[in-house]
Amino acid sequence: SGSYASRNKREQKMKKERITISERAVARIAVLLSYEQTDFMFRIRISGGGCSGFQYMFSLDNNTAEDDILISHGDAKVVIDPVSLVYMEGSEIDFVDELIGQSFKIRNPNAKSSCGCGASFSVQLHEEKNLAQTENKQN
Repeated sequence: SGSYASRNKREQKMKKERITISERAVARIAVLLSYEQTDFMFRIRISGGGCSGFQYMFSLDNNTAEDDILISHGDAKVVIDPVSLVYMEGSEIDFVDELIGQSFKIRNPNAKSSCGCGASFSVQLHEEKNLAQTENKQN
């Protein structure tokens, strides 16, 4: 059975393994981290805001909390807090270089809609999906 803490760690590890980082994102994160003098990581966090409800925040950070999740891929170190991880489960972190500019892009299967520029999104979590499916079956 195990304690709640050890079960929670296992659940976070399983979710972490469901987040992938494209080779383009790995290369770009490695370049960004190479400019720093200390042991920085690329932090992704989700906050409320934007026109669709949530938005991704990207930063370089050399501080981590005990419950942060670290995803290492080559020279890229990505840190995600457990609350953001819930909304990012199954996502791919990518870096795109388009005519209109360069940016990190999160391909998130939990995003049910996003604004026109793609900077913000709304989500439907698994529990909400299950509830919606149950309600549809009852109708």
